[in-house]
Amino acid sequence: MSRRKARELALQALFQLDFNEQEPTEALEAAFAETQGAGPKTRAYAKDLVGGTHRHLQEIDEIISGLSLEWKLDRMPGVDRNIARIAIYEMSYAGEEISPNVVINEAVELAKTFGTDDSSRFINGILGAMIKSRSAP
Repeated sequence: MSRRKARELALQALFQLDFNEQEPTEALEAAFAETQGAGPKTRAYAKDLVGGTHRHLQEIDEIISGLSLEWKLDRMPGVDRNIARIAIYEMSYAGEEISPNVVINEAVELAKTFGTDDSSRFINGILGAMIKSRSAP
C-alpha cells in the first residue's frame, strides 16, 4: 500500500467536494478513475481519509481557523486547506496512531507537489502550531 498515493487521491476527492455538490464516494471514484496503479489497500486508505475528514469537517475546520491567524478558511487556497484537513484528520481522528512528524512531512510533501511556492511553509506552520498547542501546559 502506498499511503502517499492514498493521500494524493484523498486530496483530489476533497478538493472536488469543495467545489461540487456530490457525495464523498462519487468524488473518490472520480479520483480513482483518473489514477493508475492504486491497489485495494491504497484505495481503502484513501476512502478512510476522505470519509473521516468529511465526517469531522466542522471540527477540523474549527481547528484550522483557530490556528490560522492571517487567513480565513474560505480565503485559503483549496489545495492548502484540504492538505491541512487530511493531516489534522490523521493526527486527531484516525483510528491508527501515526507519528505527527510523519503526517506533517507527508503533508508538506503534498504541498510542494500540488500547492504554490508558499504552500509547504503554510502547511508546516499550521500543523506545527497544532502540535505546539497540544503540548502546551
